[in-house]
Amino acid sequence: MASWSAPSPSLVEYFEDRSLFHCGYCKNKSGSLSHGMWAHSMTVQDYQDLIDRGWRRSGTYVYKPVMNQTCCPQYTIRCHPLQFQPSKSHKKVLKKMLKFLAKGEISKDSCEDEPMDSTMEDAVAGDFALINKLDIKCDLKTLSSDLKGSIESEEKKKEKSLKKEGSKELIHPQAIEEKLGSGEPSHSIKVHIGPKPGKGADLSKPPCRKAKEMRKERKRLKLMQQNAAGAFEGFQAQGQPASLLPKAKSNQPKSLEDLIFESLPENASHKLEVRVVRSSPPSPQFKATFQESYQVYKRYQMVIHKDPPDKPTVSQFTRFLCSSPLEAEHPANGPECGYGSFHQQYWLDGKIIAVGVIDILPYCVSSVYLYYDPDYSFLSLGVYSALREIAFTRQLHEKTSQLSYYYMGFYIHSCPKMRYKGQYRPSDLLCPETYVWVPIEQCLPSLDNSKYCRFNQDPQAVDEGRCKDLDRVRVFHRRAAMPYGVYKNHQEDSSEEATVLEYANLVGQKCSERMLLFRQ
Repeated sequence: MASWSAPSPSLVEYFEDRSLFHCGYCKNKSGSLSHGMWAHSMTVQDYQDLIDRGWRRSGTYVYKPVMNQTCCPQYTIRCHPLQFQPSKSHKKVLKKMLKFLAKGEISKDSCEDEPMDSTMEDAVAGDFALINKLDIKCDLKTLSSDLKGSIESEEKKKEKSLKKEGSKELIHPQAIEEKLGSGEPSHSIKVHIGPKPGKGADLSKPPCRKAKEMRKERKRLKLMQQNAAGAFEGFQAQGQPASLLPKAKSNQPKSLEDLIFESLPENASHKLEVRVVRSSPPSPQFKATFQESYQVYKRYQMVIHKDPPDKPTVSQFTRFLCSSPLEAEHPANGPECGYGSFHQQYWLDGKIIAVGVIDILPYCVSSVYLYYDPDYSFLSLGVYSALREIAFTRQLHEKTSQLSYYYMGFYIHSCPKMRYKGQYRPSDLLCPETYVWVPIEQCLPSLDNSKYCRFNQDPQAVDEGRCKDLDRVRVFHRRAAMPYGVYKNHQEDSSEEATVLEYANLVGQKCSERMLLFRQ
């Protein structure tokens, strides 16, 4: 790795004009309003401080919505990867990917919120089979003599009863679980066993049941299995050989990494590889895969966003997702890949199927955009890539301890399709007036009542980072850097002072003193 040197100062060009534009969220033709500036170059620290004040980049253009005036207020959202636990829906997406990689194609309609790979009846039957395999009825060789005698006595009584009644009867697993856990006498429950195939109708088969009831049944059976395993652990403590006892399942939930990197069989149907390549300045790996990556982007825009074929051009793709003002930085205490802009490429069996555009900054991984091959929409790649980026942030944190957040861009509560970002928790929203982070749970009630909200509950709190000394703002004029206090002494027209003050308040005092504001 080359020796690291301090980056040159950021150079930006601020635009005071704030015209209304078409909104891509609510489709209002003249409702979107934002501040903007071109970033000719920018350090990663400056951009980190800017996104912590509500700014965000698109290519080399950096913008900040006028929150109390724009039609769809966009709140900066960040997730806490170190405390993140995947939800049930997240786990389903990860398991779906693992199943696809291991066994091949899966049903493409399984991208629903609660995908099922088989009928609910088959799933419940599978749980009954699992309990039978674990032999929860009990292996008499492993039980204490008292319990053994109790069960044998109970079974003899049942046999006599069966002979009298002329019916088949089994001990219900719940009764056994009660016996294992408490030692109380159990009560048998009749279970009519249906005829074998070809021997007549199975009158005992229950009618179709609702999916919700079946899920409850599955959950109850799993709890029985865990309780029975716990009882066996108790017998082991009394001196029973561990080799004769079934292993108890750990109550610890699987980590995100366990779910993502679960081992696949040697004969797995597919191979997935994720590569991180620097996009600006472009690395040799990025250049070598540029055309293939662009073709995926073009198909994504045409199929998912209905763009006409002539709109997603190479130049548009480059401006939007490849060009970046961020300078590549490799400090000794930073991540191995360094800071800056990258493409995280998802390679399936030797071809790119998705690309996550990200910025790696001093305190976070910032998600910029994701595009993917529409043929693989059934893999829920939007969710999958977000989980991979959270895991990637945790990986970078191990080497760079201060890098501990995952920024998901903007959360737009007034647009239902953009609320999904709030499902990655714990997460915070940025107060648009005081620029402090507030847990999203505290923000949602206010957003339900009003699309624009101040999240800071302290009415006396103000923006502590606002400009306090305009003369200290740095400007770039005639190829020279100077404080604004020096620059204005040589200007006859003082009308631009209001523009410079507005800029300084928006970027904050710290950035205004580090960055260079271009002046004609």
